[in-house]
Amino acid sequence: MGQNTKHNMSEITADYIVVGGGSGGCAVASRLTEDPAVSVTVLEAGGAGDSWLVKAPFAVAAMLPTKINNWAFETTPQPGLNGRRGYQPRGKTLGGSSAINAMAYIRGNRWDYDHWASLGNAGWSFDDVLPYFVRSENNATFGAPLHGQSGPLRVSELQSDNPFQKIYLEAARQTGFKISKDFNGAEQEGVGIYQVTQHEGERWSAARGYLHPFMGKRPNLNVETGCHVTRLLFEGKRAVGVEFIQNGQKHSLRAKREILLAAGAFQSPQLLMLSGVGKASDLQAMGIPLVHDLPGVGQNLQDHPDFVFQYRAKSLDLLGISAGGSVRLTRELWRYHKNRRGMISSNGAEGGGFLKTDAALAIPDIQLHFVIAMIDDHARKLHLGHGYSCHVCLLRPQSIGEVTLTSTDPLAAPLINPRFLEHPDDIETMVKAFKLTRKLMNAPALVSMRESELRTANVNSDEEIRFALRQYSDTVYHPVGTCKMGLDPMAVVSPSLQVHGLEGIRVVDASIMPTLIGGNTNAPSMMIGEKAADMIKAGLK
Repeated sequence: MGQNTKHNMSEITADYIVVGGGSGGCAVASRLTEDPAVSVTVLEAGGAGDSWLVKAPFAVAAMLPTKINNWAFETTPQPGLNGRRGYQPRGKTLGGSSAINAMAYIRGNRWDYDHWASLGNAGWSFDDVLPYFVRSENNATFGAPLHGQSGPLRVSELQSDNPFQKIYLEAARQTGFKISKDFNGAEQEGVGIYQVTQHEGERWSAARGYLHPFMGKRPNLNVETGCHVTRLLFEGKRAVGVEFIQNGQKHSLRAKREILLAAGAFQSPQLLMLSGVGKASDLQAMGIPLVHDLPGVGQNLQDHPDFVFQYRAKSLDLLGISAGGSVRLTRELWRYHKNRRGMISSNGAEGGGFLKTDAALAIPDIQLHFVIAMIDDHARKLHLGHGYSCHVCLLRPQSIGEVTLTSTDPLAAPLINPRFLEHPDDIETMVKAFKLTRKLMNAPALVSMRESELRTANVNSDEEIRFALRQYSDTVYHPVGTCKMGLDPMAVVSPSLQVHGLEGIRVVDASIMPTLIGGNTNAPSMMIGEKAADMIKAGLK
């Protein structure tokens, strides 16, 4: 059965139902269907994720502020951000957020995974998960032992050929930072240029690597798009199927073996709660029949708070709005069409960095994304002219939030409350992060290129920095933790990713992370899908 085939879904069963075709869901579905005796149906709310809007990296600039392939969620008003609502884009298409992100290929720090293992999650240390990163990866530059070169996920150097990369690296040298050629190598700390999930200048989403090559070719893989799953079906404590809406019609589908929930950090807990799995008193207050009292569902939301410096500059090597820029862009479109190089292949956030706000720290606590454009409010506010910007985010915030239900309507967005900068330590570390990043931005190599500093030109005292941080910070798009893995009373899944107290259901996405990692969360989500498939094949309970 191919994608969107016409049939009565109510009569169909599969061994495994994967709810959500994002990074974790693509990986686990692909690996399970390598065995022709195992049948998998993937249910994705969005589309196929194979249009030019996904493949052309430059489209990231067009997609962040829109609802194209994007759930475009908002947070609740955030006291730590002066009462503002934050923006939370999430991919709504096969490939999930890997189809709309900035494509940085980052795994996180070795310490993060060893920390997970220390919390009681046997099998999740860095040495345990590294083989899954390696197995997933097809890296055009780096090989064994830390990288793979034969996996489904293409990873390469940028093909934008942007001279600003050299200017950024020179600024890092002038500031005294070491240069990193591989943020996923033996040492994470340093400043460098990101490797990206691209192949020959095109975006390589999780769907492109794990699903698209096999759709219509593996008879045991059925991928259904435009399916909004509304409820998990239980018989006693066993998950046996799902209800969903497709083309305005309600359907149900049974799983012979397991349901694999991969709807992401916001919608996996939402679906569990809508289905009667969560904190008993909260569900009863909403009139939802209780299946299982599991108070950790939706709790432990962690995300990277992020501040962006913006600068005007005259260079047409930078993205922007001008007559000269339009002429340049026309040329770049032709260049991209011909050989998949140049500005259109840019991920926007070309430069990166992992730095310590205190030299005594064992590992970096902040991350930079250097962008060849003036990014304002997730590109929702546009400025005339050209410029560059630099994100700085706090890698392991102390502020912990939650995802809750706004109503019993499964089509309504959940309430998302990350509690950004509510913990006093977070704002103070971000003050240090602000000063450290500004040092880099004030290096002669970058100062010589810029015309003016937006928003932060007169921000100097700690009090002024705190105000700017609260006024302009928001997410850098890495929510995790809402179905956390562990053995404590607030854990939702076991180290084998099975939902505590239930049978026939696992969670296979970033929501299982017990703590936020030091880096981007896309590659780790695929690693989780890879590892989940192995645990399922091994029959781990």
